[in-house]
Amino acid sequence: MILFGHLLLANDSEECVTQPGTVRVDDGIITEVNLGDSPKHFDIGGPDALISPGFIDTHLHLPQFDLIGAHGMPLLQWLGEVTFPSEMKWADVDFARAMTDRVVDQLISVGTTGVAAYATVHHESAAAAIETLAGRGVRGVVGQVLMDRQAPADLCRSAGQLIDEAARLQSMFPAGNRVSAAVTPRFAISCSGPLLESAGKLAAETGAIVQTHLAETRQECELVQQLFNQADYVDVYRDAGLLTDRSVLGHGIHLTASDRRKLQQSGAVIAHCPTANSFLRSGSMSWADLNRDSVKLALGSDIGAGYERSMVRVARSMIETAATLGEQYPTAAQAWYAITAGNADALSWSDAGRIVVGASADLVVIEPTIPWQTGASPPLAMLMFAWDDRWITKTLLNGGRE
Repeated sequence: MILFGHLLLANDSEECVTQPGTVRVDDGIITEVNLGDSPKHFDIGGPDALISPGFIDTHLHLPQFDLIGAHGMPLLQWLGEVTFPSEMKWADVDFARAMTDRVVDQLISVGTTGVAAYATVHHESAAAAIETLAGRGVRGVVGQVLMDRQAPADLCRSAGQLIDEAARLQSMFPAGNRVSAAVTPRFAISCSGPLLESAGKLAAETGAIVQTHLAETRQECELVQQLFNQADYVDVYRDAGLLTDRSVLGHGIHLTASDRRKLQQSGAVIAHCPTANSFLRSGSMSWADLNRDSVKLALGSDIGAGYERSMVRVARSMIETAATLGEQYPTAAQAWYAITAGNADALSWSDAGRIVVGASADLVVIEPTIPWQTGASPPLAMLMFAWDDRWITKTLLNGGRE
C-alpha cells in the first residue's frame, strides 16, 4: 500500500513540519518513506492530503464516554453523582465489552489510534476492554482501576484482591504488548497507603506504566493531606514508589515549585487535560511553568470530564489555555507534535507517533476542504484552528483500513 500527500514529520525541536512524499506500508509496518516524490501510482491520499501519524490520547476513561456533557459540578461531586454510577454498569462484562467496542468506533472516527485508558474496578471487564482494543487493532495501555476507600461500596475492593487481580492482568497483557495492562490507582483519595505501596511494587516488578491523577482540584489536594498525615500530594506517590519515568499523572494543575522539581527529577509525565480542567472548573494548568521547569508533558482528553474526543481539538485547547495565562504558549507545530510523537514518547512507544521506517502503520489520512497550503496562515496553524473531523477520510490501524 502506498500513501501520498504532505507527510506530518517530527523533528528534533519537538515540532512537526510537513513535506510532500510517499509512505509504503507492508504487513502493518512502514517500510519506505520517500520525500519529494510525486508518484505515478498511489493507493491512498493525494497532492492536497495530509498524512499524519495516528493521534495518541494519554488520559481517558473508557466507561465515561456515555456521560460526556454532565456539566455544572466540581470534581468530587461529579465523581459521586455521575461517574461512579456509570462505572457500576461495568459489573456486566458484556456491557463493558460492547461499550469498549463503541468507544473504539468513536476514537477511530477522530483519528485516535493509541490510548492510555482507565477501565473500572471490575477485573473481568478490564480484561474484556483490553481484549476488545487489541481485537480492533488500537494500541494502548489499559488499567483496572484500584480503589479501596472513599467510593461506593460496590466499587471498593480490598487492597489484597485488587493487587492480585492487577498482577493477573500483568501476566495476561504484559508491558511491551501492543495493548498492555497498566497499574492504575485512581488517585490518592480512593487508595489506602498499603494499596498505593503495593501498586508501586507491582509496577516496579513488571515494568508497567502507572496511571493516576494528581492535583486536579484544591479540594482534592486538601483532602489528600488530611488522609496522609499532612503529606504533600507528590510525596504520597513518591513514597509509594509511584513516581517514576513510567508514571503518567493526570492534570497536575495545582503544583508548587517544589512539586515540579520532584516531578522533573523523577521523570514522571503530567498528562495535561485542558478541556476537562475547564469543564469541571478545576483550574488552568500553567504550561509555561511546567515547560520552564522541564517537567515532561503529555496531552489527554480526559473523557468524560473532557468533552472533546478529537485530540486535535484538545491540542487547540492547550494552546488557548496557555495563551490566556501569559506570553508563553505552544505553537501549532508543537501541538501537532504533542498529539503524535510527544504522546508516544510519554508512553515509551518507540514505534509509534512518527512516520519513519520500522514504525507501525498507524496513520490518518486528512483531506481538508480549505486551501490550507496557500493561505496567509502557516499551514499547520490553519489546519489546527480550522479543524473539521470530517476531513479524516481514512484511519489505518497497524496498516489495516478502518
